[in-house]
Amino acid sequence: MDNNSVYKTISNDDLRLMILSASHSILNRAGEVNDMNVFPVPDGDTGTNMSLTFSAAAESVIGLDDGAGADEMLDTLAKAALRNARGNSGVILSQILRGIKQGLGDSEALDVAAVKRMACSARDTAYRAVMKPTEGTILTVIREIAEFAEQRFPEFEDVREFLKALLGAGEESLKRTPEILPVLKQAGVVDAGGCGVTVLLGGAVTALETGAAVPLEDETKAAETKAADKEDIDTANIKYSYCTEFLINKSASRSVTQFKASIKPKGDCMLVIDDEEIVKVHIHTNHPGFVIEQALKLGELTNLKIDNMKYQHNEIIGNTIKPESGADEAEPPKKYGFAAVCSGSGMDELFRSLNCDVIVKGGQTMNPSTQELLDAAETVNAENIFILPNNKNIIMAAEQVNGLTEKNVIVIPTRSMPQGITALASFDEDASPEDNEVIMTETSEAVKCGQITYAARDSEADGFDITEGDIMGVIEGKVKVCGRDIEKVFFDTAKELVDDECGVISVYYGIDADKDEAKRLTAALEKEYPDLDVSLNYGGQSVYFYIISAE
Repeated sequence: MDNNSVYKTISNDDLRLMILSASHSILNRAGEVNDMNVFPVPDGDTGTNMSLTFSAAAESVIGLDDGAGADEMLDTLAKAALRNARGNSGVILSQILRGIKQGLGDSEALDVAAVKRMACSARDTAYRAVMKPTEGTILTVIREIAEFAEQRFPEFEDVREFLKALLGAGEESLKRTPEILPVLKQAGVVDAGGCGVTVLLGGAVTALETGAAVPLEDETKAAETKAADKEDIDTANIKYSYCTEFLINKSASRSVTQFKASIKPKGDCMLVIDDEEIVKVHIHTNHPGFVIEQALKLGELTNLKIDNMKYQHNEIIGNTIKPESGADEAEPPKKYGFAAVCSGSGMDELFRSLNCDVIVKGGQTMNPSTQELLDAAETVNAENIFILPNNKNIIMAAEQVNGLTEKNVIVIPTRSMPQGITALASFDEDASPEDNEVIMTETSEAVKCGQITYAARDSEADGFDITEGDIMGVIEGKVKVCGRDIEKVFFDTAKELVDDECGVISVYYGIDADKDEAKRLTAALEKEYPDLDVSLNYGGQSVYFYIISAE
């Protein structure tokens, strides 16, 4: 190889050699990279995960026919990496490789322009794969490599020199990771995943410069790599204990999007990569069983691995998790607990009578914050906690709680207090959390709810010219009835709710409603619908004179 001539393109033989050299390089330095792997990404062994991921993919490329082109080699590399990806770093690496392949596009020449596109595509694909990207990690290194490529590629004609410059940009980025992630600075190391990227790129550059792959060292020598010094990291800050990963061989019609949505609230560092016949899953969670059950709805599982990251991390730094001396033994948690958002003393009593543990004051004019809902969940001594927001404007806040606590929080998306009451009434103590979630959601969704209130201002809504003080019947957030006579609005709203499938009508009168009027209106409903079970309850809610539910 003539190092003095301009090297404009990478040949297919060069590419195959670069992949092999990168594989040897990461295998040789896996132990070194492992020793950098500290909280907050205690996936275990980043070096091992990246080396096994890439080396298995490289073997697939080396096994191709000699006539394989760049497109086939990169496609094989990316797909094999996904199938063999281990840990968070391995999955991200597989997506970097996937982006490299996509960046090649229809190009027939691996020149400077093509390498620039591949670097940018690798960055974009990696960031899309991670739900909540963390800077100071492998993502930062690949991003800053891509940014250098975008800005500086016109300066280069020689692809070898360009790749050397990209390697230099990656190494400079890696040096800066401790300034971005304080835990790295505390431990005195750079990011392990970012280091793995520079090791791989360094191996590839060496092959292109010398015409030979980095020699593969024996396992004993690689294991003797000097470990970086690490300080003790507080494992109490690890929210999710179990690193869970597996492959799904798709066979069901359920969409991967639905699967992702179902497991997202159960952890972090989630990666769900859909690659035609298989889905690669990685998540940190406290409930691996739930994740697995959801995955089984998509197909058969393979390569299943679950690691306890707290014990794993303490084993690495030479510590053991021990109970606090003198600590009082806490009362064991019950299996199920409940928190509900309520407005009105009567509603409070109704929910408590259905064994609701905590009432969060709130409703239409007072939406509780996520912190308030979190505080409520934390006060319930239970393994599984159901939150009933009972208002569509509170559902989103409630859904944030699960990511802030180690408890298993399940939000039943109830949009009204009657829906919450029905959800609680349908709860089955002997059923699993997942089955109860389905049952409670389905039964609550079958409840139609109408609210009788007054107009606070002049407006136009849902086809009505509304005047301040008008009485309105609101169903599912839309004005269905409007008038000045509360009795007429009450009956017209009930008529909107009742259908042939209805068997029960419940009326809840508020703090501003007259009790005798409520009894009279309910008695009239019983005459109007003699075949239905009609009941009257004191809700004590503000804003709404009456809440009518039909189910």
